[in-house]
Parts: sequence; structure tokens; C-alpha cells
Amino acid sequence: MIGVFDSGIGGLSVLAAIARALPRADLLYFADTAHVPYGNKDDAAIRARALRIGRYLAEQGCRQIVVACNTATAAAVAALRESLPRIGVIGVVPGIKPAAAASKSGRIAVLTTVSTARSERLARLIRQHAGALRVDILPCPDWATKVETLQLDDPDFAGTARRLLEPVLAAGADHVVLGCTHYAFLVPVLQPIVAGRAALVDVAEAVARQCRRLAGEDGETAGQGRLTLSATASPERLRRALTLLGLESLAARLSGPAILADV
Repeated sequence: MIGVFDSGIGGLSVLAAIARALPRADLLYFADTAHVPYGNKDDAAIRARALRIGRYLAEQGCRQIVVACNTATAAAVAALRESLPRIGVIGVVPGIKPAAAASKSGRIAVLTTVSTARSERLARLIRQHAGALRVDILPCPDWATKVETLQLDDPDFAGTARRLLEPVLAAGADHVVLGCTHYAFLVPVLQPIVAGRAALVDVAEAVARQCRRLAGEDGETAGQGRLTLSATASPERLRRALTLLGLESLAARLSGPAILADV
């Protein structure tokens, strides 16, 4: 079984990609909704939550754990790998590398939570993969919360997003990295803003390919394709989110109602 966790519903975008890549894999999605958002918390608090969740997922029988949250990956993926040496732990990092490789203008932008924007992990990614480029880091306060509360039809959000992106687009940024898994669900708003000037870069499909590689041939055929939803608060919201986010293909895999987890 593959465990996927996030502070809330943003990681469902990664879960959907994994489900497509491994249609027979049994999946467990864990939303730490009692502690959402992670983006405004310090690294120590995020790390403590990630370690507790990782142990819980291992106890449920997960042989792979996907940290489907850029903020939690930056704060805790190394600690998780050390704590769970027999489990494959996959993190989610902003797609700096593919964006830098594809850029023609030499300038890219990264949309992030406040916590990820100040993380050493992001700075290191930029140094390693985009050292010769101009990289604009754009913290996006409350964007993850907007997705979490399913306010995707907020008429004011498009204006807010345009005001944030317009200066870097005008300056020549030709790739915009989605540095938070929640932001994948804002693509319908963001795409018209960047259309014709920049490409949006998401890493969900790359994470799914890594899960498939770790699973191997046996892992690709093991399981019954079941999905279990679990959350630390309001688990019923996860099922509702699948419908509102256009993820009915995941709903078809559900093995039962969402579970409230005391983690």
C-alpha cells in the first residue's frame, strides 16, 4: 500500500497522478486537517507532525510514503527517511529543475507558501538547478487556504493572482513553478493569466513515476486498487472535495467512508 499525506486536500492532486500510474495499487490518503495549513508553521512543528503521520502510515501497512506537500518535504523528508529506513519515502519539491532546463528567457518564477519561500531546501534547489537563471520567488499567503476551504470560484482571486504574476511575466519569466500541491487546483484561474507568455510547471506526474519505479513490476500489479481516506479533523470533507475538485475517478476507488484518525 502507498500512503500519501498532506496538511489537507492539496495532496489529492498528487494522489490522482499516482492512481493513474498504478491503477491496481491500494492507496491511503491522510489529511492533517486539524493542523492545516503548514505554510505558516515553523519547521520543528511541521517535522513533529510529519514523523507522527509517517509512523501511523507505516503501522497501517504502507510500504511507500509520499509527502505530498512541498512545505512538509522541505521541513521533514530527511527526518522521515531516517526514522523509517525500511520504507520508501518520496518528497515533493518545486519543479525548479525542469523549469530551468526548459526556460528560453533565463527567468522563471516560483509560487510558494510563506514557509517554503524561506526554506533552505528551496534555496538549495535554485542553486543546484537554476544558478545561472533569474528566479523570482513569489510567496502566496492564503492561497493554500483558499483551496482548502474550496473557495475556487472566488471572483476576486483572479485579480489577486494577476497582480502577483504580471510583474514577473512582463519581465520575461517564461515558466511558473507551482511550489505547493494545493496550487494545482488553481490552474483554471492561473492558466489564462500566463497563457502565451509562460508555462505552468507541476511535479505530480513525476512523483507518480517515481512511485511506479519504487513499486517495481510486482508493485504495479499488487493490490485491488482501493482507496482509503483519513483525516485528523472533518474527514467527510475529503469525500466532498473529490467531487468539487473533479476527482470522481478517485471516488470510484473508495473502500468506505473517510476515517477520523487520532494522530
